[in-house]
Amino acid sequence: MREELRKSAGVGATSEEGTVMDELRQLEEAARSGQLSRREVLKRAAVLGLSAPAIASLLAACAGGGATPTPAPAAQTPAATTPQPAASPTPAAAASPTAAPAGRRGEGGLVKLLWWQAPTILNPHFSQGTKDFDASRIVLEPLADVNDKGELVPILAAEIPSVENGGVSKDAKTVTWKLKRDVKWSDGQPFTSKDVKFTYEFVIDEKAATTTMGNYQVIESIETPDDYTVVIHFKNPNPAWMNVFVGPYGMILPEHVLRDYMGEKARNAPFNLNPIGTGPYKVKEFRPGDVVVYEMNENYREPDKPYFAQVEMKGGGDATTAARAVLQTGEVDYAWNLQVEAQVLDQLEKTGVGVVEVIQGVNVERILVNMTDPRKEVDGERSKLGVPHPWQSDLKVRQAYALACRRDVIANTLYGRAGQATANILVAPERFVSKNTSWKFDLDEAARLLDEAGWVKGPDGVRQKDGVRMEIVYQTTVNPVRQKTQEIIKSAFEQLGIKVELKSIDASVFFSSDPGNPDTAAHFYADIEMFTNGPSSVYPVDYMLSWYGKPDNIAQKANNWSGNNYERWQNDEYDKLYEQALVELDPQKQAELFIKMNDLVVNNVVVIPLVHRNSVSGHAKNLTGLELSRWTDETWNIANWRRSS
Repeated sequence: MREELRKSAGVGATSEEGTVMDELRQLEEAARSGQLSRREVLKRAAVLGLSAPAIASLLAACAGGGATPTPAPAAQTPAATTPQPAASPTPAAAASPTAAPAGRRGEGGLVKLLWWQAPTILNPHFSQGTKDFDASRIVLEPLADVNDKGELVPILAAEIPSVENGGVSKDAKTVTWKLKRDVKWSDGQPFTSKDVKFTYEFVIDEKAATTTMGNYQVIESIETPDDYTVVIHFKNPNPAWMNVFVGPYGMILPEHVLRDYMGEKARNAPFNLNPIGTGPYKVKEFRPGDVVVYEMNENYREPDKPYFAQVEMKGGGDATTAARAVLQTGEVDYAWNLQVEAQVLDQLEKTGVGVVEVIQGVNVERILVNMTDPRKEVDGERSKLGVPHPWQSDLKVRQAYALACRRDVIANTLYGRAGQATANILVAPERFVSKNTSWKFDLDEAARLLDEAGWVKGPDGVRQKDGVRMEIVYQTTVNPVRQKTQEIIKSAFEQLGIKVELKSIDASVFFSSDPGNPDTAAHFYADIEMFTNGPSSVYPVDYMLSWYGKPDNIAQKANNWSGNNYERWQNDEYDKLYEQALVELDPQKQAELFIKMNDLVVNNVVVIPLVHRNSVSGHAKNLTGLELSRWTDETWNIANWRRSS
């Protein structure tokens, strides 16, 4: 093609030929890889003074040959809402994924993603952060996923189980999944029901200390009567049957790759950094904490997908830099989690290069209150279960903390359309949202509570009791919105006489699953810490597990800090409610249980909910087919992503 370009461009044997041909070569490569849009190719071709035939040749090369088609309206099978047994929290619709526009596999070239919190591991069952789940989901797949309407969508499953099709037993103790046939792992090995059973065995092994273990402890046994059938027997009636092998926590692992890395060997498996999956892409290069480069999985089951030949997920920087890269400069096609001040985000979007995508969220920005002492070391461990915090163990102190948080100021000035002040820790689904809670900002009342608790101001204005000064460390990730939130809260706390040291940790460290890293959120070697989290299921027992007080669920040295309960809070009433929610089949009683759990966490000030956050991302105007869902990974349907002309 370069010879055709050279001739049609009128380039002869002159001293300038090398320079022009270098520029032509670069332009051609950029066109083929999809780095440049057709419009950008036209502009650069005009600058080079290329002839019409040369320009036509370049346009034909755009995105791997041929003009990028404008997507036709997506053909989507209506989600047939099938009545479910009482075991199901909402009607589990057998929704079909939206059909992507017809096109050739890989013709879209390169798509650039920016996750400013860089992934550090690609095995989701060791993940402790959204970044790792999202990065893993490009390669690995669950049996089903959840769209934004809360409907189950079959992925590796051939259909969604229901009472009508015999997939869900009436007592909700048995669920049968039928699998798609002729699915292969990216190394060419067949995917079968044995891989599903193996995933359960891998995750449930206590020596492996997986972070998703809690979701799978409800299983009694799994049968695989044939290669395409999985029968799950639960220990008890399970209203959350769709929480296993579904969504972020449900990604299936290959037995033939990991069978020799069970138990204590699991965390050292090469797979964790270079997974073999059934998804549309496989890993070409991974530098933890920096970048993942993916290339097409030639064995992917849908012959016309994925549209993009390569995916680059870059990490690092901060949310503001990410917003600028997608909204102002167009350096990337998609940027995740734009936790950027409202005013800044609005200004960047006005440049017209990219667009802000906002969907109703399920996550809450919250302050976690450590119930244990982060300063006292016992057996090589701080914040140790059984070693109470010297003042945060007192409810009155925690209540004073909550009264000193200006949630409206934080939400309105820092988040804008990205969130609103909240008193609840569980903000979705709607039927589980408590109307019993409230919040207020009242420093006088907070001061009175601290006085009652015996913490009085000393000569220097810092509260103290029995020679112990009330000095706290308040940690979170590096992010301008979070640092400004810290400053707002610090100002109010110090007016009360609480001395505050602010600590900001790089997100790749804070959300790391490294058991040897003392700065992770799970270690919680601080008095309070702040981050966002939320349910990944429409029956959110997986999320409410965060406050279940059994020792094996509490993050600590004994389980490599893989437990879900970071605050080390234990409450018998909460535990009983949680255990009942695991088996309750009556929808009305389910709602009562979740509301009571929320109220216990909020009223005991285990956490201080600040902002009900919406999901905010940015993307290039010509990036289509995203179908973002509040319930799952943002990359869940990346095989359907396209670039319009």
